[in-house]
Amino acid sequence: ATRTVADAAGCEMHVVKGGEGARFAAGAKVALKSPWLMFLPAGSMLEPGWHVDASNFVERAERNGQAERCAAAFRLKRDAFGWGARAGEALSNLSTQLLGMASSEQGLLISRRLYTSVGGHHDLGTLSDFDLINRIGRSRLVLLRSAAVAPQDTPRPARQKLARFAVCALRLPPRLLAGLNG
Repeated sequence: ATRTVADAAGCEMHVVKGGEGARFAAGAKVALKSPWLMFLPAGSMLEPGWHVDASNFVERAERNGQAERCAAAFRLKRDAFGWGARAGEALSNLSTQLLGMASSEQGLLISRRLYTSVGGHHDLGTLSDFDLINRIGRSRLVLLRSAAVAPQDTPRPARQKLARFAVCALRLPPRLLAGLNG
C-alpha cells in the first residue's frame, strides 16, 4: 500500500530501477528544493517521536554552523524477538558509535550541502551505505536517540559479510570490495 500511503501524505512516488545507492541518489535529485535529506530503505520504519530528534538535530546543526559538517543516523532496532536480534542491534549500534559505520537500515539525515560535497550515493551494491558513511567520516556522524526499526536481519552470503566487515573494521575502501558484495 505504499502508493496509497504516499498519496495520503502528499508525497510524490517515483519508481527507480537499480541498487539501493542508485535509488537513493535518484531520490536526492528529485528533492532539489530540500536543504536536508533523509534516507531510509524500504522495510525500515522510524519509531514514534523520531521527528523531534530529527528536528532538534537539524536546528542544532544549523544554529551552530555545522550543517555542512555533520550527519545523523538513528539507532537500530530489529523487528524480531529473541537474543539474536538484541545482540545484532547492540553490535550494530556499537559499530556506529565506535567506528562511525551506520548501515542504511539505520537511516541517514544529512544536509544537501554535505551530501553534495561528499559526492552523494554511488551504486556499489550492498556496500553503497558504507561507502557514503565512509566518505562522511566517523567524526561527523551523530547517533540519534530515536531508532529505526528494521526487518529481521536477512542472512548474507559469506563474501558479503566479509566485504562489510573489511569496510567497517579494516577501513578498506568500499569501491575496492564492491565485487565481493554480489
